[in-house]
Amino acid sequence: MQDLREAEAYIAADSRLYAQRFAARVLSSTRKLAAHPRIGRQVPEADDPDVRELIVHSYRVFYRIAGDSAYVLGVVHGARDLWEAYAKPWERG
Repeated sequence: MQDLREAEAYIAADSRLYAQRFAARVLSSTRKLAAHPRIGRQVPEADDPDVRELIVHSYRVFYRIAGDSAYVLGVVHGARDLWEAYAKPWERG
């Protein structure tokens, strides 16, 4: 996923070790979605109960529930203002 690679690269500029740990934690968190797709909270900025998020460190991991599956949509730093963002992770096509 491009968002995760970009976040990892950004963190790696300061610490390659922390960047690797961050990426591993995101992947570990998203693997739990297979068994528990409703584990995350609904995204306040999205008007869709199937768009949810997990928080990993200071990043928001967005995903969509479809039936019994969950599909990761993006990884965005928590400080980013998504109310005003032009391209929201759940609107990408």
